Amino acid sequence: MYVPAAFAETDPANLHEFMRRNSFAVLTSHGEGGLTASHLPLLLVADAGAHGVLLGHMARANSQWRKAEGEVMAVFSGPHAYVSPSWYEEGGTVPTWNYVAVHAYGTLHVVEDQDGLLGILRRSVTAYESPMPEPWPFDESAPHVERMLRAIVGFRIEITRREGKWKLSQNHSEARRRRVADALGAQPDRDSHAIAALMRERLESE
Repeated sequence: MYVPAAFAETDPANLHEFMRRNSFAVLTSHGEGGLTASHLPLLLVADAGAHGVLLGHMARANSQWRKAEGEVMAVFSGPHAYVSPSWYEEGGTVPTWNYVAVHAYGTLHVVEDQDGLLGILRRSVTAYESPMPEPWPFDESAPHVERMLRAIVGFRIEITRREGKWKLSQNHSEARRRRVADALGAQPDRDSHAIAALMRERLESE
């Protein structure tokens, strides 16, 4: 990912929090047949390994787990919004897009044993059901669970490096950035509001 210095985010706490909040990621790999990408929820175990570990599972019928060779990349995408040159007021600017993203790289290790798969599923259910008003209970002894385990493959990715990009108009003056944040805040969509909030948060922390 192209990350100019002004947009680089390197704080592990910020990267980890972003990956947790935006855990539905795109897992890309290269192998026989070329590039492959799957859209999957990936759970971060931040205190494992040097930079954390990602856990997930996919359908056994998905050939990606068989063909992945070498390094894989998980792309975590956050809010994004179009920025109009008219919001800067002064001339000499062009249309652009503000956004937040994290790329995590590592090696995919397949998990096929029952205990390992159940462990990944437990973590997934806990992560996504806990915020629910009435969390769904995962009954591991239910007859359908064994059939489900045969239909999936788990995996873990030990993160070897990460790239974080917070493109929030940091290459412009404070006055311009505040005008852009105000303009985004007046747009009707959630992503524009989220980017406006991130821009204001970054301005206040500087």
